[in-house]
Amino acid sequence: MSDASFELQVAIVALLKNAPALTALIGDRVYDHVPRDPATNKVTATFPYVSLGPDQELPEAADCVRASEFVLQIDAWSREPGFPEVKKVARAVEDALHEVEFLLPGNAMVYFEYDGRRVFRDPDGLTSQAAMTFRAGIDKA
Repeated sequence: MSDASFELQVAIVALLKNAPALTALIGDRVYDHVPRDPATNKVTATFPYVSLGPDQELPEAADCVRASEFVLQIDAWSREPGFPEVKKVARAVEDALHEVEFLLPGNAMVYFEYDGRRVFRDPDGLTSQAAMTFRAGIDKA
């Protein structure tokens, strides 16, 4: 029995690291754990990049199927002035994941959909972030 959330994460990362429009902007900089300096905890990753944010599993009540909806956040980050670059990266993520049908090895994807984004400046005053939300329905094995 494989964890549905982990299978989904692996599929998303693989897709994003191989999406030409996104890799043209960020290379292969898609992170689950963003590189940081252990002494200062400051980000050492090259900008722009994409990181996986929090996710939540919401079990769906069904008599004969174990199903859940997963709500997950994917973040785009930039240090270019203003919001143009982070919005371009976010759009490339959205385009890469648009109407995608993931084949999960141990579970069955029912749907995967974009749920919106927020774009804002981080408290450091230098970093722009686009927080995108996606929803996935999965029938668990």
